[in-house]
Amino acid sequence: MERRVVRLRITGRVQGVGYRWWAERQARALGLDGWVRNCPDGSVELLAIGDEVALERMAEACRGGPPAAAVLGVQTLGADDDGSIGFGARS
Repeated sequence: MERRVVRLRITGRVQGVGYRWWAERQARALGLDGWVRNCPDGSVELLAIGDEVALERMAEACRGGPPAAAVLGVQTLGADDDGSIGFGARS
């Protein structure tokens, strides 16, 4: 399987609403590697590594987020595979 990489920047009401926990569960269910973290500007950044279909599903899920979130936008950014194994939250 070829590992592809996507980095997402999610904006809106996405901190303090369980977004990182929710994203971890979504990514693990899709078999993705990578990480998710809160950013100082109030956004959430997510690096996902895996197959193309799983990455597309993750990006689509991030547009909705958990029930308490109010996602305003999901920006796709370039990224390199950082060698992550498994998926977890970072601070």
